[in-house]
Amino acid sequence: MRSKLFVPGSRPELFAKALASQADAISIDLEDSVVDARKAEARACVRDFLLSAAVLESSKTIIVRVNSLQSGHFVDDISAVIGKRLDLLNVPKIESADDIRAIAAALEPVERAHRLEQPTRILANIESPKALRCAHEIATAHPRVAGLQLGLADLFEPLGIDRHDTANIHAALVAMRLAAGEAGIFAYDAAYADIADTDGFRAEAIMAKRLGYLGKSCVHPRQIELANAIFQPSAEDIAFSLRVLAAAKQSAAQGTGAFMVDGRMIDPPFLRRAEAMVAAAENAARASDG
Repeated sequence: MRSKLFVPGSRPELFAKALASQADAISIDLEDSVVDARKAEARACVRDFLLSAAVLESSKTIIVRVNSLQSGHFVDDISAVIGKRLDLLNVPKIESADDIRAIAAALEPVERAHRLEQPTRILANIESPKALRCAHEIATAHPRVAGLQLGLADLFEPLGIDRHDTANIHAALVAMRLAAGEAGIFAYDAAYADIADTDGFRAEAIMAKRLGYLGKSCVHPRQIELANAIFQPSAEDIAFSLRVLAAAKQSAAQGTGAFMVDGRMIDPPFLRRAEAMVAAAENAARASDG
């Protein structure tokens, strides 16, 4: 998931374009980009999109950022978007391990109603001083937590911390990466709001890559190519994907669901990413031979 493209939930005319983009994942937003008066409308649009043939047939990772647990919209959001094709539920404004446990408890009856066999995975936003301080507790609060995502604007702006100071950014990146690393989950980089500043986006993405981040959020399609190039997987990553596909074949033959590869739990989002990575490598090899 080198790149993740944000798409406002109230802009359904952009959904298909995002799905057809070169982003590894799309993250449809029901939170900040949707005003309260349009929450229900956006929720219905996202629900219909997740049930569409285009999404069901796509290998792209599908993420929805819902409203926070305390917003009054959370239960309606998850009731609308939880389903077989939702790979990650991105939850903002998480402050503690108790928040994660409350989210997990709220998901269980919705999943039962949808007869889902696999639990919905959580991408938890770390975007406040308390959340950063408690990042490890948040990361280990429940097996559903797949990754932590940094929100630098929300973290820095209220405190008057310079969002573009390299030392400030590096400190936050390291702190969250270590928390995710101790928990054995992935860390995902923040969005970069200045679309025209490609040098700034590139520098920040390279910093995150060197710290072991999985990829970077994109707020505009023009940022996708930069993120993909910087977070392009190595030969070792491709070799791991091949082992995932081999293990998946064996798991299917044995009639089992999730499985382990190199100590990592593999479920549908990771399997789809492995398939896409291997396919990309094969396509590149064919193009080189040609």
